[in-house]
Amino acid sequence: MPLNVLWIYGEDLSPDIACYGTPAVQTPNIDRLAAEGALYTNAFVTCPVCSPSRSALITGTYQTSFGAHQHRSKRGSPLPEHMELITDRFRAAGYFTSNSPGPPFNRRGKTDFNFNAPNPFDGIDWSERGADQPFYAQCNIPDTHRVFTRDPERPVDPEAAELPPYYPDHPLTRADWARYLESVQVVDRKLGKILERLDEEGLADNTAVFFLSDHGRAHPRCKQFLYDGGIRIPLIARIPGGEKGVVKDDLVSGVDLAPTALSLAGLPIPGYMEGAPFLGPDAQTRGYIVSARDRCDGTDDRIRCIRTKTHKYIRNFHPERPYLQFNAYKKLQYPVLALLEALRNRGELSAAQLPFMADERLSEELYNLQNDPHETANLAGEAENQETLRVLRQTLDEWIRVTADQGETPEDPAVAAEEDKKMQASYEGGMERRNLPTDISPEAYLEWWMEQFGLS
Repeated sequence: MPLNVLWIYGEDLSPDIACYGTPAVQTPNIDRLAAEGALYTNAFVTCPVCSPSRSALITGTYQTSFGAHQHRSKRGSPLPEHMELITDRFRAAGYFTSNSPGPPFNRRGKTDFNFNAPNPFDGIDWSERGADQPFYAQCNIPDTHRVFTRDPERPVDPEAAELPPYYPDHPLTRADWARYLESVQVVDRKLGKILERLDEEGLADNTAVFFLSDHGRAHPRCKQFLYDGGIRIPLIARIPGGEKGVVKDDLVSGVDLAPTALSLAGLPIPGYMEGAPFLGPDAQTRGYIVSARDRCDGTDDRIRCIRTKTHKYIRNFHPERPYLQFNAYKKLQYPVLALLEALRNRGELSAAQLPFMADERLSEELYNLQNDPHETANLAGEAENQETLRVLRQTLDEWIRVTADQGETPEDPAVAAEEDKKMQASYEGGMERRNLPTDISPEAYLEWWMEQFGLS
C-alpha cells in the first residue's frame, strides 16, 4: 500500500515548544508527536520570510537558484520549464494532493509561492480522494502568524516566559512574547485534532507526518533575518515503522523536505533538486546549511549565511545600511520594535541589544553557537577565529558559484520601486486606521503600544 504524506505547517514558528525545552508553553500534542517520531534540533529553512522559503520547500531547490528570492515579486511568473512542484510528482504517481489550514478543513490553505503555479493542489481535504487513493496533504495552520491568536483556555503568564537577551526585559516584551506562546498553544490544539482524525480514519499507521514551519518567529531580529530566530524551525517526523522518541541533531535544510517525502514514498528524486533525503534508506548527512535573505516586502537587502552545528558565518552585502531599514510590516506589527527604538534614543540598550539597532553593520559576522547560542558576540574580527572565518567564507563563495545564486544580479529597479510604493501605501493605510501620524516618534508609538496591551 502506498505511503501517505502529510506536512503540517505552523506559520512563523521557531522551536518555542515544550518538547524543545521552552518553559511557560503547553504543547501536549506536538510533544506526543515527538514521542512517536524523531525531533530534529538543527532544522533550518533557506529564507527567513514566507514566499521564498515556501518556494524552496515545495520544489526542493534553493529560491536563489531559480529567481524566487525577492519576496513576492515573481508570483506572476511560471517555474522554469525543467522544474515541477512535488505535488506534480505525487499527482503523476497517482496521489491526491490537498491543502487546507487544518480543522475544520473547509477552505484552501496558504501556498504563497513566489511564482505562478496554477492548481498546485487537487483539493482542500484528503477526504475528496478516490477509493484507496494515496494522498500528499498540507495543513497550513496560520495562528502563529501575526496578529497572534490568543488562547483564553490556557493563558500564558508573561512573567514565566524566558526572553532572549537581545530583547529588553520589559512588560511590553513579556506581554507580546506571552501572546506568541499562546498562539503556539492554539497551533498545538489544531495539530492534535489532525492527529486524532488520522487515528479515527485508520490512516495513522500508513501516513508519514512532518511538523515544520516556513521560517522563524515574527519578532524583531528573527523573521526576515538570518540569525537562528529567523531560520531555525521545529521539525518532527513520525514515519510508519520509523524511530520513536529520538532527538536528532542532524543538520536539515528546507530543500531536503521535498526529496525526503518523495524518497519515503518510493518515488524518484528529480535531478534539479538541490536537497537530499535526511531520513529513510537514502538518507544523507550535511556538514552545513545555507540560508539567504533578499528583498523582503519593499525593503532591499542581500544577506547570506553558512551554518554548521557549531558556527555561523553571515555576510552582509550592504553593510552601509542598518539592519532595521524601514519596513512597513515591522513598523505596524512589532510592538517591541518601538520599544527598542525608544530605548536606543534614551541610551538604555544593553550590549546584546545595541548592534542590531546600529545605523550600519559589519560586512561579516561569525558566531560560536556552542558558547553563544543567541548570536550576540561577533567573533569575525578576532585573530584566533580567522581560520574558521576563512573556511566558512570559502564555503559560501563556492555555494554562490555552484548554485548560480541569482542574488548576484541586481533586481530590476522598476520592480523594486513598485514594491517600495506598495509598502509605503501599506504603512500609510495602517497608521491612518490607527489614527496615528506616519512620522510618529518612537516614544509616542511606544506609549500607543503600551495602551493597546493595557500596560499604560
